[in-house]
Amino acid sequence: MTPSEGAGDRGRAVVRALHALVRAEAGAEAQGAGIEAADLEQTVWLRLLERWPGSEGPADPARWVRTVMRAETRVARRRARRERVYTAGGPPDPATGCPERIVVGADERRTLRAAVGRLPGRCPRLLEAMLAPHDPTYREIAGELGMSQGSLGPMRSRCLGCLRRMLAAEVVAPELRGRER
Repeated sequence: MTPSEGAGDRGRAVVRALHALVRAEAGAEAQGAGIEAADLEQTVWLRLLERWPGSEGPADPARWVRTVMRAETRVARRRARRERVYTAGGPPDPATGCPERIVVGADERRTLRAAVGRLPGRCPRLLEAMLAPHDPTYREIAGELGMSQGSLGPMRSRCLGCLRRMLAAEVVAPELRGRER
């Protein structure tokens, strides 16, 4: 048996002996750090592998696991305090970059805006207020339009019904697919 084979056997024995401890410690520490237990467990194994080639391994493996686990948990907590969630939008739509889809989308938005502008009464102002980029509440919309908050819902329904009928007359219905019955 070569020295490297002996080290490999020792390494496997240490991993087998520490597996339950690492899993239990990761499960206990991960929740408080706000990370996944499996990620924390994997990090501890990585630290052990980084240390293993140059030495005989830790003298007291159980104590070493607990020490490394707590150190990695502290690092994760610090990282969680510094990191901020990026909320600029969801993942990009795969069809967004398609030039045809961009042109069709722009045409649909123009048609919709033109139809909203032709709605009767207070409907154009109401729908413009509801579609505002800053996402106003019903209370804010009611104050802006000078109407009661309770009448916004019914009026919105009437305006959308009118818009739906107007667009149905302007937009060609998609063709039927398959066999007609």
